[in-house]
Amino acid sequence: MSDNNDVETEDIRDQSEQGRGKKQLLGEIFKSINRKTSFVKWIALAIVLSVWFASGIYIVAPAERGIVRQFGRFASQTSPGLNFRLPWPIQTHDIVNVGAVRRAGIGFRTNQAGVHTRVDQEALMLTGDKNIADVQIMVLYQVKDPVAYLFRSENPAEILHINSEIAVRSIIGNMNIDHAMTVGRPEVEAGMWEILQKLLDDHETGLHVVGIELQVVDPPDEVREAFYDVVRAKADRERLIREAQGHALDILPRARGEAAAKLHEAEGYKSERISLAEGSAGRFLAVLEEYEKAPIVTRRRLYLEMIERVLPGVEKIIIDPQTAGGNLMQFLPLKDFMSEEGGR
Repeated sequence: MSDNNDVETEDIRDQSEQGRGKKQLLGEIFKSINRKTSFVKWIALAIVLSVWFASGIYIVAPAERGIVRQFGRFASQTSPGLNFRLPWPIQTHDIVNVGAVRRAGIGFRTNQAGVHTRVDQEALMLTGDKNIADVQIMVLYQVKDPVAYLFRSENPAEILHINSEIAVRSIIGNMNIDHAMTVGRPEVEAGMWEILQKLLDDHETGLHVVGIELQVVDPPDEVREAFYDVVRAKADRERLIREAQGHALDILPRARGEAAAKLHEAEGYKSERISLAEGSAGRFLAVLEEYEKAPIVTRRRLYLEMIERVLPGVEKIIIDPQTAGGNLMQFLPLKDFMSEEGGR
């Protein structure tokens, strides 16, 4: 019985020693695993930190500006190129395109297909002559101050839209619809640009208005045809007036020229007649002076001078009183009689 007990005791001792050996082996294995796990953790941590720091690297394009925020507040503005900031959540950055020309439609909206749809609440405006006009305008603008654009105003695009409507209404409200539809279009664009830029600067939006394009200035659809009939009638009236003025500008200078020529000719004729009259009067006075000195001689001389001037141009018939026809009466038509005699 005692032998059996000794055998069982030895078996239990051997099993205990085997159990202790297995525990030591498992302990060594776990220690080795823990050492490898710590190494992997350090490597993983290094990779994570590298990626975290690398997230602070960013690129700014030539037409862009970078704005760095530190805990949400403005920290700095960066130029185009490769830049670095502290990783999130310490710092973040925004990229603002300052070179792109942006567009805002006033009085209409454009969908993705490019189709324009009028917005009546914005487009219909009261003009200076109490008419209603359908006005649609395209505003072209850029971001000139990225810091003001992001931090000094809330929703700058909405501010631009509202102030654009204010500016165009103030211009159209002081202008007749005829003027706005025709020659006044440049005035609308220039006046709106000036007012809108001042309003944007007052609100510190950081936006710069590049241009104003007046798309439509028309009467409402309900009265458009009747209005255009009136406009065409006025245009015809203006055309006729201009044609009449042009005709007058063509006729009046010629008439003035002809009148001046007539006056000049009359002045010449007047001077000529005066000179002739003065010459005749002088000759008469000279003859009178001679006549008073020798009346008989002067009368005979004047008579002979007159005969010399008259006789060369007069057909003369000389009758010899010694011939048979010398006593003929001088009342016969001698000229016709001589023509008949010559014909025979």
